[in-house]
Amino acid sequence: MTGPARPFEAAITGLGLVTPAGIGVKENWDRLLSGVSCAATDEELRGSPVDFSCRVPGFDPDALLGGFSAWQLDRFVQLAIASSRQAVEEAGWDPATWDGARVGVVLGNSLGGMQSLEQQHGSLLEKGPRNVSPLLIPRFMVNMAAAQVAIDLGARGPSLVTATACASGATAVGTARELLRSGACDVVLAGGTESALTPLVMAGLGRMGALSGRGREPERASRPFDADRDGFVAAEGAGVLVLERMADARARGARIRAVVRGYGSSTDAYHPTAPDPQGQGIERALRAALADAQLGSADVDHVNAHGTGTPLNDVTEGRSLHRVLGARPLVTSAKGVIGHTLGAAGAIEAAYTALAIEHNSVPPTANLTRLDPELELDVVSGSPRSALVDVAVSTSLGFGGHNAALVLTTA
Repeated sequence: MTGPARPFEAAITGLGLVTPAGIGVKENWDRLLSGVSCAATDEELRGSPVDFSCRVPGFDPDALLGGFSAWQLDRFVQLAIASSRQAVEEAGWDPATWDGARVGVVLGNSLGGMQSLEQQHGSLLEKGPRNVSPLLIPRFMVNMAAAQVAIDLGARGPSLVTATACASGATAVGTARELLRSGACDVVLAGGTESALTPLVMAGLGRMGALSGRGREPERASRPFDADRDGFVAAEGAGVLVLERMADARARGARIRAVVRGYGSSTDAYHPTAPDPQGQGIERALRAALADAQLGSADVDHVNAHGTGTPLNDVTEGRSLHRVLGARPLVTSAKGVIGHTLGAAGAIEAAYTALAIEHNSVPPTANLTRLDPELELDVVSGSPRSALVDVAVSTSLGFGGHNAALVLTTA
């Protein structure tokens, strides 16, 4: 008789990060460890009820991508290409020489090219239909995140965009792992991207009551798990992970930063925007991810939580984490530093989880000064916490009741 099959392990061989914490892995990790928020007044939102956000600093698409190419693309695609190039270079791949037919792209996105859509809608209203750009449709279509990355890097395997709201990036990583498991691909670029800090989107989020109202002190506005939290700070960014089968990565001598060993997903089927108050959906996703990884609750050392800083999410998620994992794992939320990157969040946070494993360090949750008394969690605050991190989970929840959980381990 044979025992149960080993869990499928996808090696993370490259990371690319373009976020409010900076452009590049080192820049992101250093800012995350500092615990200093990136939120600031946003000139492009001047006059809006919520006029602050977390934007990527110093992002020059002309310099990074080339002027003509950048001009044709919405910013959410520009961020995706820049982070994908980073990840591929770090993984040691040369797109000019790889077998592109065996390379896939799976990227998460929520809102598409809202900047292009709003700009061109303005042109339509002011000047008429003949002044709408012929590039409008390919600039704002959600699938163009994956399509344009595939074009840029010559990835001719399967490519798709996952759209599970704020769980999209995590869903993309889990989906990419399945492409490797099935044998459809040998390399998959998995991640997420979002850039929707427009007046219309921000007005909509504000009217929902999702955003923090601390406009006088934006740097203190994003407060995951804090008793005085009042909403999230919207952000933009992209994160991409290069995934390969373990045997393939080892055979070519690749640096393996961490391993994606488990994935679980579920749906609340409860409400379009509010989480199931019992947190049963994210609990199911987390338990499924642990079962997929063939690991138990006691094995988990660290949780990179969704932790948006909204009143409902943090209590719901926190209670679920405690039911499944107890109070032992060190918990953090990156959103205190970089804000909420919406469809990109799950991928960026998966990258941060891999870095926590690599460095055996858990970054602090920015602006956490008084833990919500309803939460029984060890949430890291103030400064990083050094700890042996062999097993970590990253959780993501999205509007529509989408939930996703990833289990990452050391190689």
